[in-house]
Amino acid sequence: MKKHRGIFLKNTQEIAIMREVNRIAANILNEVGSLVAPGVTTWELEEKAIKLCASFEVIPAFKGYLGFPYALCCSVNEEIVHGFPSKRELVDGDIVSIDFGVKFQGFYGDTARTFPVGSISQGAAHLLDVTLDSLKLGIEQAVPGNDLYDVSRAVQERVEAQGFSVIKRFVGHGIGRMLHEKPEVPNFVPKNSSRLPLKPGMVIAIEPMVAMGTDQVEILSDGWTAVTKDRSLSAHFEHSVAITKDGPFILSQM
Repeated sequence: MKKHRGIFLKNTQEIAIMREVNRIAANILNEVGSLVAPGVTTWELEEKAIKLCASFEVIPAFKGYLGFPYALCCSVNEEIVHGFPSKRELVDGDIVSIDFGVKFQGFYGDTARTFPVGSISQGAAHLLDVTLDSLKLGIEQAVPGNDLYDVSRAVQERVEAQGFSVIKRFVGHGIGRMLHEKPEVPNFVPKNSSRLPLKPGMVIAIEPMVAMGTDQVEILSDGWTAVTKDRSLSAHFEHSVAITKDGPFILSQM
């Protein structure tokens, strides 16, 4: 596999495999998300994901990764990312962010969506819309010759124009034979950042995490669950995207 500035460049065959692994991840996430409703526990979502991984003959990517104990990250309301599945019942008006990945034929897939639980507030719905829209705008910038931070800028500008905050503590990443590869893909333009031109063969996971209030983060006592410091709502959407000569190719759609 070729490298450019420490970043693995995937060939056509490798991208084809990554398309399949990400397609499987997207299908599993969609089926898990279809269960989201008032009265359902996030543990039920975890159990469904495990069964579907067995059915598709894939390995849950997160379980055991750096010690994370579950297949799903289930983050409810003010939880940003890395939330634990539990016996907690979802209630009408909640939002739940589900981050999920799998490994198949030596490659990883990674995707995330925030789901409404029953009827959610106008403000929460707007947060979900803006976060998803920022992801789409970021993906549009993932073309050869653009800078990596053109992706970051598109996300940040959309989010901040709506009065929301981009979470800066967590960022997207390269993906391939490892779950997290170079480069880091921030959802903001870092100060004193150097250019990193995008090249065909790069595969990146773009994942805006957006809060209604502060961008400040607190980690709970479990050592994993990240929450907004002011306990404002947070949303999270993610796609794994291949940079091709014809433009961005979203791998993690069904």
